[in-house]
Amino acid sequence: MGAGHTHKLYRHGHSPVHRLPAHCKLVAVFCFVLVVVSTPREAVWAFGVYAALLAAVAAAASIPPGFLLRRLLIEIPFVAFALLMPFVVPGEQTRFLGVALSVPGLWGAWNILAKGTLGVAASVVLASTTELRELLLGLQRLRLPSTLVQIASFMVRYGDVIAGELRRMSIARRSRGFEARGVRHWGVLAKTAGALFIRSYERGERVHLAMVSRGYTGTMPLTDDTAVSRAQWAGAAALPLTALAVCLLGWTTL
Repeated sequence: MGAGHTHKLYRHGHSPVHRLPAHCKLVAVFCFVLVVVSTPREAVWAFGVYAALLAAVAAAASIPPGFLLRRLLIEIPFVAFALLMPFVVPGEQTRFLGVALSVPGLWGAWNILAKGTLGVAASVVLASTTELRELLLGLQRLRLPSTLVQIASFMVRYGDVIAGELRRMSIARRSRGFEARGVRHWGVLAKTAGALFIRSYERGERVHLAMVSRGYTGTMPLTDDTAVSRAQWAGAAALPLTALAVCLLGWTTL
């Protein structure tokens, strides 16, 4: 994890949010999501406060609203599922514009949309202010199992390599006049996938042998062990602690 790797979600900046250590932000986002999930769905106002808190963090990080909203499109499949719930969930019925809707289904749809959107938005803010290499180092500092961190690191490093290999194979097919147009071409695509798997497996073996020859023993060294100040932890904790106060107030007002 010595070299940098910038992902498409990252937005370069020098804001206080960008400068926070990655593991502080990971803990803050994790705790914030736990608080959001624990909030009763009937406390509708609380979710508005959570959205305002995230908007304030995004503003402090200089993340444009359009940038954030475009990244939220990833949750469209969950939105489609939630919109079906008022029509398929059994229970008490209500009518809206002449259409019969399930009351439990409406509450369930609201619960999924509100909590899911806030969780995705928090993740997008985290990814927008933290480089991928720093996220992996943050997981390492949080004592996540070393094997999982290494697997994630290799996936990040060689995902682009495998995609480039697939792109070159596609160009080679097209240069020979091949164009997939129907079911009868699936066999060729299957062979391509098989060849890609074999090449990837062989590349992985070569990379592993190269690492072993350079002294790899199954663990990766922690390349950056900078101490984190109390002020940095306090800054990261501001979001989940404020959300926790809103959650508790939401429970007491029911």
